[in-house]
Amino acid sequence: MPVRELPVQAITDAVERMCRDASVHAAPDVQIALRVAQQREESPVGREVLGQMLRNFDVAAQTGMPMCQDTGTVVVFADIGQDVHLSGGDLHAAVNDGVRQAWAAGRLRPSIVARPIGTRQNSGDNTPAVLHVDLVPGDQVRLTLLTKGGGAENMSRMRMLTPGDGLAGVIDFIVETVDIAGPNACPPVIVGVGIGGTFDSVATLAKRAIARPVGSPQPDAELAALEADVLERVNRLGVGPHGFGGRVTALAVHIAVAPTHIASLPVAVNLQCGPAARSRSIVL
Repeated sequence: MPVRELPVQAITDAVERMCRDASVHAAPDVQIALRVAQQREESPVGREVLGQMLRNFDVAAQTGMPMCQDTGTVVVFADIGQDVHLSGGDLHAAVNDGVRQAWAAGRLRPSIVARPIGTRQNSGDNTPAVLHVDLVPGDQVRLTLLTKGGGAENMSRMRMLTPGDGLAGVIDFIVETVDIAGPNACPPVIVGVGIGGTFDSVATLAKRAIARPVGSPQPDAELAALEADVLERVNRLGVGPHGFGGRVTALAVHIAVAPTHIASLPVAVNLQCGPAARSRSIVL
């Protein structure tokens, strides 16, 4: 197959568009999930909170202002076809240029400090982004983008379980994580779960699971049943919208798995705030 040439400027332009759109416009799957949640919620206060979230979506779209003041860390998953040649520059620089341009043009709050300790000086333009690159078959590039708020990210957890902990241990850890988070992750949340892999890969697995459209079924029947079971258990916690109590603590549980060592059972839970669940995907 002939090699396809793709200028990195196309990646910069796509990242800028996705960042600005994700900050201002709620994705249709999230809007639908929140409307269904409002109908299901039995708590009057919970229904009112969910209604305010939906009204916030409308105001953001009408005014062009971000849905949330925490415009987040930009996380990009780049699945690059092995028959694509990226020309005209560096991939990392192209992604960061897109973020930089989006934050300047969209009047978005810069939230990244260049060093995690010491001065913690703000980079001023929300760069650098976190970039995960996978080489895949084909001649296309798929970019999946998340803008990840700090509140939900701070409540995420990872644990190295053992095979003896079994499925019950995995479920307990997921539910415990949402319970500990309480109102701090801005519920109703989307619960991304990674199971398997290694210490370093399982958290990425969980984060990528968040980007699945809310309400989309897991193709694996066993995992789909597990997602439904965990979602029911999480919603029995009673945390409710923004922690005011109610039946809707999570909009969805998305589980992804990977092979792992015979002695290991790594589990990561990455929480995403439902009121500002911001993900986009594009194929170039």
